[in-house]
Amino acid sequence: MVYFATNIDRKKHCFFGSEGGVSTGKYASLNTNLSSQDARLNIERNFERIAAYFDMKKQQMFTLRQSVSADVVWADKPSWLSVAADGVATDNPNILLGIKTADCAPVLMADYKHGIIGAAHAGWRGAYKGVVENVLNLMLSHGAQKKDITVAIGPCIQQASFEVREDMRQMFLAQSAENARYFTKHSDIIYNFNLQQYLIDKIHKFGINNVDKSDIDTYASEGLYFSYRRNTKLNLIEVPRDYPTQFSCIRL
Repeated sequence: MVYFATNIDRKKHCFFGSEGGVSTGKYASLNTNLSSQDARLNIERNFERIAAYFDMKKQQMFTLRQSVSADVVWADKPSWLSVAADGVATDNPNILLGIKTADCAPVLMADYKHGIIGAAHAGWRGAYKGVVENVLNLMLSHGAQKKDITVAIGPCIQQASFEVREDMRQMFLAQSAENARYFTKHSDIIYNFNLQQYLIDKIHKFGINNVDKSDIDTYASEGLYFSYRRNTKLNLIEVPRDYPTQFSCIRL
């Protein structure tokens, strides 16, 4: 299953799901995690299919070595996992920007009037640290204008599935007492966190109102989207980082 935001040309972006690739077993089928134990040839063929959707080659992609940082980079030429960061922006029409996720939020940004696009990997840590704002600031520094930027938040773990503990809640409360509204009590020691709404509000506070959200829960959508937390619950992760990821892309 793929998702297209309503505020970005669907020919210019795509939030891919888990379907449409060549991987098998617990990686079925459009796995893009080169850190997993999936066959590398299968993953490369999956990337070729993703690039082909945009009539581009895998060699035109800019893919990051992601972690949980707020680090962002400017892309002036394609790069294959050689840059460590969690956000990227470019004005190069020959580059396909991409972000891998498996519950974290993929965030795509575009100012097509001024020819600048961006992408961010926003898990709760990256969102807390400001990775999306950092990409937006990078776009602005290269000529984008707030009034012309559109932002789309793709499929990610939704509040009903996102169980967290008090220590994380206290981190967010230390950032702002207003952050209490993103947590609902699940039990005496567990809360549910609304990552999607937290991101939307941060983007609005940044000064951008044109924001699309998918409302799709990766954790609850087995067979349609990969989920790190679901694989963990099912005891499918036998080796660290051995889980499948989906990919989200944007181009000029």
